[in-house]
Amino acid sequence: MKYFKGSFIFTFFGLAAAFFIGQYYGQTQAKAFEALFIASVLAVLEISLSFDNAIVNALVLKKMTPIWRHRFLTWGMIIAVFGMRLVFPLLIVAVVGHIGPWNALVMAALRPEEYANLMKSAHLEVAAFGGSFLLMVALKYFYDEEKVEHWIAVIEKPFVLLGKVEAIEMAVSLLVIYITSLFLPQMEALSFLKAGIAGLVVFVAVDGIGAFMEASGETMNDIHRASAGMFIYLEVLDASFSFDGVVGAFAITHNLFIIMIGLSIGAFFVRSLTIMFVEKDALSKFAYLEHGAFYAIGTLAMIMLLDPFLHLPEWVTGLVGAVILILSLVDSLRRGQKEFVK
Repeated sequence: MKYFKGSFIFTFFGLAAAFFIGQYYGQTQAKAFEALFIASVLAVLEISLSFDNAIVNALVLKKMTPIWRHRFLTWGMIIAVFGMRLVFPLLIVAVVGHIGPWNALVMAALRPEEYANLMKSAHLEVAAFGGSFLLMVALKYFYDEEKVEHWIAVIEKPFVLLGKVEAIEMAVSLLVIYITSLFLPQMEALSFLKAGIAGLVVFVAVDGIGAFMEASGETMNDIHRASAGMFIYLEVLDASFSFDGVVGAFAITHNLFIIMIGLSIGAFFVRSLTIMFVEKDALSKFAYLEHGAFYAIGTLAMIMLLDPFLHLPEWVTGLVGAVILILSLVDSLRRGQKEFVK
Protein backbone atom coordinates (compact mmCIF):
# COMPACT_ATOMS: atom_id res chain seq x y z
CA MET A 1 0.00 0.00 0.00
CA LYS A 2 2.98 2.35 0.40
CA TYR A 3 3.04 2.89 -3.36
CA PHE A 4 -0.55 4.17 -3.38
CA LYS A 5 -0.48 6.42 -0.30
CA GLY A 6 -0.11 9.63 -2.34
CA SER A 7 -2.78 8.48 -4.79
CA PHE A 8 -5.31 7.87 -2.03
CA ILE A 9 -4.59 11.28 -0.48
CA PHE A 10 -5.09 12.98 -3.86
CA THR A 11 -8.27 10.93 -4.38
CA PHE A 12 -9.72 12.13 -1.07
CA PHE A 13 -9.14 15.81 -1.83
CA GLY A 14 -10.08 15.37 -5.49
CA LEU A 15 -13.44 13.77 -4.76
CA ALA A 16 -14.13 16.38 -2.09
CA ALA A 17 -13.46 19.08 -4.70
CA ALA A 18 -15.73 17.29 -7.19
CA PHE A 19 -18.51 17.22 -4.57
CA PHE A 20 -18.30 20.98 -3.99
CA ILE A 21 -18.04 21.73 -7.73
CA GLY A 22 -21.17 19.67 -8.33
CA GLN A 23 -22.95 21.51 -5.56
CA TYR A 24 -21.83 24.89 -6.92
CA TYR A 25 -23.10 24.20 -10.44
CA GLY A 26 -26.18 22.17 -9.49
CA GLN A 27 -27.16 23.98 -6.28
CA THR A 28 -28.42 20.69 -4.79
CA GLN A 29 -26.98 17.81 -2.76
CA ALA A 30 -28.13 15.40 -5.45
CA LYS A 31 -26.00 17.17 -8.07
CA ALA A 32 -23.06 17.18 -5.67
CA PHE A 33 -23.25 13.42 -5.22
CA GLU A 34 -23.73 12.99 -8.97
CA ALA A 35 -20.48 14.91 -9.58
CA LEU A 36 -18.75 12.75 -6.97
CA PHE A 37 -19.94 9.60 -8.72
CA ILE A 38 -18.93 10.83 -12.19
CA ALA A 39 -15.43 11.75 -11.00
CA SER A 40 -15.09 8.25 -9.50
CA VAL A 41 -16.23 6.59 -12.74
CA LEU A 42 -13.78 8.68 -14.79
CA ALA A 43 -10.94 7.71 -12.45
CA VAL A 44 -11.73 4.00 -12.85
CA LEU A 45 -11.98 4.38 -16.64
CA GLU A 46 -8.64 6.18 -16.77
CA ILE A 47 -6.95 3.41 -14.78
CA SER A 48 -8.45 0.67 -16.96
CA LEU A 49 -7.46 2.49 -20.16
CA SER A 50 -3.93 3.29 -18.95
CA PHE A 51 -2.91 0.12 -17.11
CA ASP A 52 -0.88 -0.95 -20.13
CA ASN A 53 0.64 2.53 -20.14
CA ALA A 54 1.92 1.88 -16.61
CA ILE A 55 3.66 -1.28 -17.82
CA VAL A 56 5.36 0.49 -20.73
CA ASN A 57 6.32 3.36 -18.43
CA ALA A 58 7.95 0.86 -16.07
CA LEU A 59 9.92 -0.73 -18.93
CA VAL A 60 11.43 2.64 -19.82
CA LEU A 61 11.64 4.04 -16.31
CA LYS A 62 13.89 1.29 -14.99
CA LYS A 63 16.51 2.33 -17.59
CA MET A 64 16.52 5.93 -16.37
CA THR A 65 18.76 7.48 -13.74
CA PRO A 66 17.24 8.09 -10.27
CA ILE A 67 17.09 11.84 -10.81
CA TRP A 68 15.19 11.49 -14.09
CA ARG A 69 12.86 8.92 -12.53
CA HIS A 70 12.09 11.50 -9.86
CA ARG A 71 11.51 14.16 -12.51
CA PHE A 72 9.14 11.89 -14.39
CA LEU A 73 7.16 11.24 -11.21
CA THR A 74 7.07 14.96 -10.27
CA TRP A 75 7.37 17.13 -13.37
CA GLY A 76 5.65 14.41 -15.39
CA MET A 77 2.78 14.32 -12.91
CA ILE A 78 2.28 18.08 -13.19
CA ILE A 79 2.26 17.79 -16.99
CA ALA A 80 -0.18 14.86 -16.84
CA VAL A 81 -2.60 16.54 -14.43
CA PHE A 82 -2.57 20.17 -15.54
CA GLY A 83 -1.10 19.88 -19.02
CA MET A 84 -3.12 17.03 -20.47
CA ARG A 85 -6.27 17.27 -18.34
CA LEU A 86 -6.70 21.05 -18.31
CA VAL A 87 -4.46 22.91 -20.79
CA PHE A 88 -4.81 20.38 -23.63
CA PRO A 89 -8.66 20.48 -23.75
CA LEU A 90 -8.56 24.28 -23.52
CA LEU A 91 -6.13 24.49 -26.45
CA ILE A 92 -8.31 22.20 -28.56
CA VAL A 93 -11.36 24.39 -27.94
CA ALA A 94 -9.30 27.54 -28.51
CA VAL A 95 -8.14 26.25 -31.92
CA VAL A 96 -11.51 24.84 -33.00
CA GLY A 97 -13.48 27.84 -31.74
CA HIS A 98 -10.89 30.41 -32.91
CA ILE A 99 -10.76 31.95 -29.44
CA GLY A 100 -8.04 32.52 -26.85
CA PRO A 101 -7.24 29.96 -24.12
CA TRP A 102 -8.61 32.31 -21.44
CA ASN A 103 -11.90 32.67 -23.32
CA ALA A 104 -11.99 28.88 -23.65
CA LEU A 105 -11.60 28.59 -19.87
CA VAL A 106 -14.39 31.13 -19.32
CA MET A 107 -16.58 29.17 -21.75
CA ALA A 108 -15.84 25.94 -19.84
CA ALA A 109 -16.85 27.60 -16.57
CA LEU A 110 -19.91 29.54 -17.75
CA ARG A 111 -21.12 27.76 -20.91
CA PRO A 112 -20.13 24.08 -20.49
CA GLU A 113 -22.56 22.80 -23.13
CA GLU A 114 -21.04 25.03 -25.82
CA TYR A 115 -17.55 24.11 -24.65
CA ALA A 116 -18.31 20.38 -24.79
CA ASN A 117 -19.71 20.64 -28.32
CA LEU A 118 -16.52 22.32 -29.56
CA MET A 119 -14.42 19.73 -27.76
CA LYS A 120 -16.28 16.80 -29.25
CA SER A 121 -16.11 18.32 -32.75
CA ALA A 122 -12.35 17.71 -32.69
CA HIS A 123 -12.70 14.03 -31.79
CA LEU A 124 -11.91 12.78 -35.30
CA GLU A 125 -8.54 14.54 -35.45
CA VAL A 126 -7.64 13.67 -31.86
CA ALA A 127 -8.43 9.99 -32.39
CA ALA A 128 -6.43 9.88 -35.64
CA PHE A 129 -3.39 11.55 -34.07
CA GLY A 130 -3.38 9.47 -30.89
CA GLY A 131 -4.26 6.25 -32.72
CA SER A 132 -1.47 6.58 -35.28
CA PHE A 133 1.11 7.36 -32.58
CA LEU A 134 0.08 4.38 -30.44
CA LEU A 135 -0.02 2.12 -33.50
CA MET A 136 3.63 2.99 -34.16
CA VAL A 137 4.48 2.22 -30.52
CA ALA A 138 2.92 -1.24 -30.78
CA LEU A 139 4.28 -2.08 -34.24
CA LYS A 140 7.81 -1.03 -33.34
CA TYR A 141 7.72 -3.53 -30.48
CA PHE A 142 6.41 -6.43 -32.57
CA TYR A 143 8.55 -5.68 -35.64
CA ASP A 144 11.74 -5.71 -33.55
CA GLU A 145 14.00 -8.23 -35.30
CA GLU A 146 15.95 -8.75 -32.05
CA LYS A 147 12.83 -9.84 -30.14
CA VAL A 148 13.24 -13.47 -29.02
CA GLU A 149 10.56 -13.91 -26.35
CA HIS A 150 7.07 -14.54 -27.75
CA TRP A 151 3.69 -14.89 -26.10
CA ILE A 152 1.57 -15.80 -29.14
CA ALA A 153 4.31 -17.16 -31.38
CA VAL A 154 2.08 -17.76 -34.43
CA ILE A 155 1.46 -14.00 -34.59
CA GLU A 156 4.73 -12.61 -33.30
CA LYS A 157 7.30 -14.70 -35.21
CA PRO A 158 6.17 -13.45 -38.65
CA PHE A 159 6.30 -9.89 -37.30
CA VAL A 160 9.91 -10.41 -36.21
CA LEU A 161 10.83 -11.70 -39.68
CA LEU A 162 9.18 -8.69 -41.32
CA GLY A 163 11.07 -6.48 -38.89
CA LYS A 164 14.13 -6.97 -41.07
CA VAL A 165 12.43 -4.68 -43.62
CA GLU A 166 13.51 -1.09 -43.00
CA ALA A 167 10.72 1.18 -41.62
CA ILE A 168 8.09 -1.56 -42.02
CA GLU A 169 6.07 -0.16 -39.09
CA MET A 170 5.85 3.24 -40.80
CA ALA A 171 4.66 1.68 -44.06
CA VAL A 172 2.00 -0.41 -42.30
CA SER A 173 0.78 2.57 -40.25
CA LEU A 174 0.51 4.78 -43.33
CA LEU A 175 -1.39 2.05 -45.14
CA VAL A 176 -3.86 1.65 -42.23
CA ILE A 177 -4.47 5.41 -42.05
CA TYR A 178 -4.90 5.72 -45.83
CA ILE A 179 -7.30 2.75 -46.15
CA THR A 180 -9.36 4.04 -43.22
CA SER A 181 -9.62 7.50 -44.79
CA LEU A 182 -11.04 6.02 -48.01
CA PHE A 183 -14.28 5.20 -46.19
CA LEU A 184 -14.75 8.74 -44.85
CA PRO A 185 -16.41 11.73 -46.53
CA GLN A 186 -13.90 13.87 -48.43
CA MET A 187 -13.53 16.67 -45.87
CA GLU A 188 -13.33 14.28 -42.92
CA ALA A 189 -10.90 12.07 -44.83
CA LEU A 190 -8.53 15.00 -45.34
CA SER A 191 -8.65 15.96 -41.66
CA PHE A 192 -8.16 12.33 -40.64
CA LEU A 193 -5.15 11.94 -42.94
CA LYS A 194 -3.51 15.15 -41.75
CA ALA A 195 -3.95 14.25 -38.08
CA GLY A 196 -2.85 10.65 -38.61
CA ILE A 197 0.29 11.66 -40.48
CA ALA A 198 1.00 14.25 -37.79
CA GLY A 199 0.90 11.44 -35.22
CA LEU A 200 3.43 9.45 -37.24
CA VAL A 201 5.70 12.47 -37.65
CA VAL A 202 5.61 13.17 -33.91
CA PHE A 203 6.48 9.54 -33.16
CA VAL A 204 9.44 9.62 -35.57
CA ALA A 205 10.59 12.95 -34.10
CA VAL A 206 10.36 11.77 -30.50
CA ASP A 207 11.93 8.40 -31.32
CA GLY A 208 14.70 10.21 -33.21
CA ILE A 209 15.35 12.56 -30.30
CA GLY A 210 15.54 9.56 -28.00
CA ALA A 211 18.01 7.81 -30.30
CA PHE A 212 20.11 10.96 -30.64
CA MET A 213 20.25 11.43 -26.88
CA GLU A 214 20.90 7.76 -26.21
CA ALA A 215 24.09 7.17 -24.26
CA SER A 216 27.08 6.76 -26.55
CA GLY A 217 29.48 6.20 -23.68
CA GLU A 218 29.66 5.41 -20.00
CA THR A 219 29.96 8.92 -18.59
CA MET A 220 27.27 10.22 -16.29
CA ASN A 221 26.54 13.00 -18.79
CA ASP A 222 25.74 10.42 -21.48
CA ILE A 223 23.46 8.49 -19.12
CA HIS A 224 21.61 11.64 -18.02
CA ARG A 225 21.16 12.66 -21.66
CA ALA A 226 19.69 9.26 -22.50
CA SER A 227 17.35 9.52 -19.52
CA ALA A 228 16.21 12.96 -20.73
CA GLY A 229 15.34 11.42 -24.11
CA MET A 230 13.36 8.68 -22.39
CA PHE A 231 11.55 11.34 -20.34
CA ILE A 232 10.41 13.11 -23.52
CA TYR A 233 9.27 9.81 -25.04
CA LEU A 234 7.23 8.90 -21.94
CA GLU A 235 5.56 12.30 -21.80
CA VAL A 236 4.43 12.08 -25.44
CA LEU A 237 3.33 8.47 -24.88
CA ASP A 238 1.29 9.53 -21.84
CA ALA A 239 -0.27 12.28 -23.89
CA SER A 240 -1.27 9.83 -26.62
CA PHE A 241 -2.95 7.60 -24.06
CA SER A 242 -4.79 10.60 -22.66
CA PHE A 243 -6.18 11.98 -25.93
CA ASP A 244 -9.11 9.64 -26.36
CA GLY A 245 -9.95 9.55 -22.67
CA VAL A 246 -10.01 13.35 -22.37
CA VAL A 247 -12.29 13.82 -25.36
CA GLY A 248 -14.41 10.75 -24.58
CA ALA A 249 -15.03 11.98 -21.05
CA PHE A 250 -17.26 14.73 -22.44
CA ALA A 251 -19.77 12.02 -23.33
CA ILE A 252 -20.17 11.47 -19.58
CA THR A 253 -20.13 15.08 -18.35
CA HIS A 254 -19.66 18.52 -19.87
CA ASN A 255 -17.91 19.91 -16.81
CA LEU A 256 -14.20 20.37 -17.58
CA PHE A 257 -13.27 20.55 -13.91
CA ILE A 258 -14.99 17.28 -12.98
CA ILE A 259 -13.26 15.64 -15.95
CA MET A 260 -9.89 17.02 -14.87
CA ILE A 261 -10.36 15.72 -11.30
CA GLY A 262 -11.55 12.24 -12.33
CA LEU A 263 -8.87 11.68 -14.96
CA SER A 264 -6.16 13.11 -12.69
CA ILE A 265 -7.06 10.65 -9.94
CA GLY A 266 -6.62 7.87 -12.49
CA ALA A 267 -3.29 9.36 -13.59
CA PHE A 268 -2.02 9.32 -10.01
CA PHE A 269 -2.84 5.63 -9.65
CA VAL A 270 -1.16 4.86 -12.98
CA ARG A 271 2.00 6.56 -11.68
CA SER A 272 1.77 4.53 -8.46
CA LEU A 273 1.46 1.32 -10.48
CA THR A 274 4.50 2.35 -12.51
CA ILE A 275 6.60 2.82 -9.38
CA MET A 276 5.45 -0.51 -7.99
CA PHE A 277 6.28 -2.34 -11.23
CA VAL A 278 9.78 -0.83 -11.25
CA GLU A 279 10.67 -1.36 -7.58
CA LYS A 280 9.14 -4.84 -7.38
CA ASP A 281 10.72 -5.78 -10.74
CA ALA A 282 7.31 -7.21 -11.61
CA LEU A 283 7.84 -7.35 -15.36
CA SER A 284 10.77 -9.77 -15.08
CA LYS A 285 8.63 -12.07 -12.92
CA PHE A 286 5.75 -12.17 -15.42
CA ALA A 287 7.19 -13.10 -18.81
CA TYR A 288 4.20 -12.18 -20.98
CA LEU A 289 2.88 -9.08 -19.18
CA GLU A 290 5.01 -6.83 -21.40
CA HIS A 291 3.62 -8.56 -24.50
CA GLY A 292 0.08 -8.14 -23.22
CA ALA A 293 0.66 -4.42 -22.71
CA PHE A 294 1.73 -3.92 -26.33
CA TYR A 295 -1.17 -6.04 -27.62
CA ALA A 296 -3.47 -3.81 -25.57
CA ILE A 297 -1.79 -0.68 -26.98
CA GLY A 298 -2.21 -1.96 -30.53
CA THR A 299 -5.86 -2.75 -29.86
CA LEU A 300 -6.46 0.71 -28.38
CA ALA A 301 -4.77 2.28 -31.41
CA MET A 302 -7.06 0.43 -33.84
CA ILE A 303 -10.15 1.30 -31.76
CA MET A 304 -9.17 4.97 -31.96
CA LEU A 305 -8.50 4.82 -35.71
CA LEU A 306 -11.79 3.04 -36.39
CA ASP A 307 -13.76 5.37 -34.12
CA PRO A 308 -15.32 7.30 -37.06
CA PHE A 309 -17.14 4.09 -38.05
CA LEU A 310 -17.54 2.22 -34.79
CA HIS A 311 -17.52 4.22 -31.60
CA LEU A 312 -17.09 2.05 -28.53
CA PRO A 313 -17.82 3.39 -25.04
CA GLU A 314 -14.70 4.03 -23.00
CA TRP A 315 -15.60 1.26 -20.54
CA VAL A 316 -15.62 -1.26 -23.40
CA THR A 317 -12.19 -0.11 -24.55
CA GLY A 318 -10.87 -0.37 -21.01
CA LEU A 319 -12.42 -3.81 -20.57
CA VAL A 320 -10.81 -5.12 -23.77
CA GLY A 321 -7.39 -3.94 -22.63
CA ALA A 322 -7.93 -5.40 -19.17
CA VAL A 323 -8.89 -8.80 -20.59
CA ILE A 324 -5.73 -8.90 -22.75
CA LEU A 325 -3.55 -8.04 -19.77
CA ILE A 326 -5.26 -10.61 -17.53
CA LEU A 327 -4.74 -13.32 -20.15
CA SER A 328 -1.04 -12.41 -20.43
CA LEU A 329 -0.74 -12.47 -16.64
CA VAL A 330 -2.42 -15.89 -16.40
CA ASP A 331 -0.11 -17.33 -19.06
CA SER A 332 2.88 -15.79 -17.27
CA LEU A 333 1.86 -17.54 -14.05
CA ARG A 334 1.41 -20.84 -15.89
CA ARG A 335 4.86 -20.54 -17.40
CA GLY A 336 6.31 -19.73 -13.99
CA GLN A 337 4.72 -22.85 -12.49
CA LYS A 338 6.08 -25.07 -15.29
CA GLU A 339 9.60 -23.69 -14.80
CA PHE A 340 9.31 -24.21 -11.05
CA VAL A 341 8.28 -27.86 -11.53
CA LYS A 342 11.26 -28.42 -13.85
